[in-house]
Amino acid sequence: MAVTHIAAAAGALSWMLAEWMVRQRPSLLGLCSGVVAGLVAITPAAGFVTPRSALVIGLVAGVACYWGATGLKRLLNADDSLDVFGVHGIGGIVGALLTGALASKTIAGVEGSVLIQLVGVLAVMAYSAVVSAALLLLLKATVGLRVDERAELAGLDISQHRERMGS
Repeated sequence: MAVTHIAAAAGALSWMLAEWMVRQRPSLLGLCSGVVAGLVAITPAAGFVTPRSALVIGLVAGVACYWGATGLKRLLNADDSLDVFGVHGIGGIVGALLTGALASKTIAGVEGSVLIQLVGVLAVMAYSAVVSAALLLLLKATVGLRVDERAELAGLDISQHRERMGS
């Protein structure tokens, strides 16, 4: 439980610091995204690392996920409005690799291996790419991937869900 809290707090602080350095001001959304980044990254490591290692994982995850949600997204010209890959994808990769680097034999009972973790990361990436492509092709052939322009301009809350603010 301690490593989870430590990584979450460290992720929040490092994201906030990165955002402060790049944009000259931190944001509450960034702080919350940093918490999630720390939580995502500690998930594979929680039963294998010390509190000090959890601090490292959270700090690295906050900065890496900030880059994933801003720089990488821009570089790939990705349409990821919720920063799902930037936070969860990059955070998962960071957490998996750092689990291999920082796993404590005293806690886990086994030595960590970055190489084994890298093989796992690559396998998950390949599986995710193949299954996602298949699902996208199926959806495109059946219901389509986008709404029409009129619905998009009206807003999906209104056009798809009939949700309105106020009375």
